[in-house]
Amino acid sequence: MFSEGEDGLDAATARELRDVVREAVVVAAVPNLSDYFPALAAADLLGVRRRIEKLVGWMYGLIDRPIERRRHPRAAGELRKGDLLDVALDMEGGDVDGDDEGWVMNQETLRGMFMDLLVTGSGSTTSTVEWAMAELLLNPRCMHKVREELRGVLGTRTHVAESNIDRLTYLQAVVKETLRLHPTVPIGLNKAEATVEIQGYRIPKGTTVYVNIWDICRRAKTWADDDPEKFMPERFVGCGDDKEEDRMIGFLGTNFELIPFGAGRRICLGMPLAERMLHLMLASLLHRFDWAPLPGQDGNGINMEEQFGLVLSMATPLRAVAKQVL
Repeated sequence: MFSEGEDGLDAATARELRDVVREAVVVAAVPNLSDYFPALAAADLLGVRRRIEKLVGWMYGLIDRPIERRRHPRAAGELRKGDLLDVALDMEGGDVDGDDEGWVMNQETLRGMFMDLLVTGSGSTTSTVEWAMAELLLNPRCMHKVREELRGVLGTRTHVAESNIDRLTYLQAVVKETLRLHPTVPIGLNKAEATVEIQGYRIPKGTTVYVNIWDICRRAKTWADDDPEKFMPERFVGCGDDKEEDRMIGFLGTNFELIPFGAGRRICLGMPLAERMLHLMLASLLHRFDWAPLPGQDGNGINMEEQFGLVLSMATPLRAVAKQVL
């Protein structure tokens, strides 16, 4: 949608978009009195609604511009580009393939869809990459090991291809360990479809269940080791008693000790794309650049304090020095 050319973003707008996304994922999940006392909603005592309206208004303005720029040439009979925006506009104001029950798009649904992609899609991926880089800077041994693997697999090639990822087993372990310690969405929401009893607790039908993914991924009894708080990618490359089982732990929700994308029918729909993008982005950053903490500070100067929101992000954005590898 925001590709090179007429729909592209200038550097200033791209930076503003990054800041808006970072703020939106935090504000959308802050505690609000209106959620507990609906009678106070109109007063907006904490100012949450005003902050959200400002952010949403800015995002809608950003989204509306390329939509309108695309509508005019389409109306003039120009050839479709065949991208996601064209597909969405094909479904605007009418049925799909003559099916009365097909998806029908309008301006509001277009805005909502693209805002979800921009906020939850980009915000969650960049946050995870940031956590991974911070952990690697704090653990030079792991940084060296993953870069050695990249050099061994890629050789003199400058770009990482998706076909390379299967051979980068330690990189995959770094991503898994990052998501174990810093799950993108720390609290999962589910609704009981029937009355059930779990470990002596009766959960009535319709109950909203909060799943503490952050805690599940850090429990010592779950990982059967003495230091579940430690960043140790080797957990996923066969260091346990059952090495083959360790290697098979994945994101599909069947291994409940690692469920950063949820599980079952509530699993994140963007998981396949996120899994690809995380490995490609992280591999590209590590293969093309040497990384170090800012001058005058060592790795201990990196603030790992967490900021909870729709996405678990770093309270203090990571700052590091990158030197391009020639």
